[in-house]
Amino acid sequence: MKSIVILLFAAFLATGCASIFGKKVKEPFTGSAYESNNRFWRASGKGQSSADNIARGKADIDAKAQLAGQVNTTMKQVADQYLGQTENENAADVADKFQSLVRQVMNTDMADLRKMDEKKYYDKKKNEYTVFIAYEIKKNAMLRFMKKQARVDQKIDERQRAVIEKIIDEELAKTEDDN
Repeated sequence: MKSIVILLFAAFLATGCASIFGKKVKEPFTGSAYESNNRFWRASGKGQSSADNIARGKADIDAKAQLAGQVNTTMKQVADQYLGQTENENAADVADKFQSLVRQVMNTDMADLRKMDEKKYYDKKKNEYTVFIAYEIKKNAMLRFMKKQARVDQKIDERQRAVIEKIIDEELAKTEDDN
């Protein structure tokens, strides 16, 4: 009797939950081809508006913000690892300069940004456009760009520059090992 009740309850959950949450929707640019990996940072954005150019702008900003967040998070982890691994008395200063360099690069340019795809939909009932955009950045191109920026940054002294270049070279090696 107990097992029948459990079975009935499980059947109810299996059929009833779909109506509680609604129907599952698969949006464009989902799946492994659009996920970040060891070689690429990838992100997709979605924008909605009654004007197609505004919907596109929203999708563009959404995708780029996700990419910037991924790059910044990765570089913060790298800087934190450096801090944890070294007993250098200037480690915190180097890590701060490294983070500052990352923010500066992200604010000025995302090196090798490539649009993977874009799709636009129009809903006549709502008089609304929905735009999806997917971007990717090749990690090694972005890291090389950061290394170049470190060389020209006047706020970084030679010792810090050498350490930052070493950190970037180690990250570059990881992307090249996976090719």
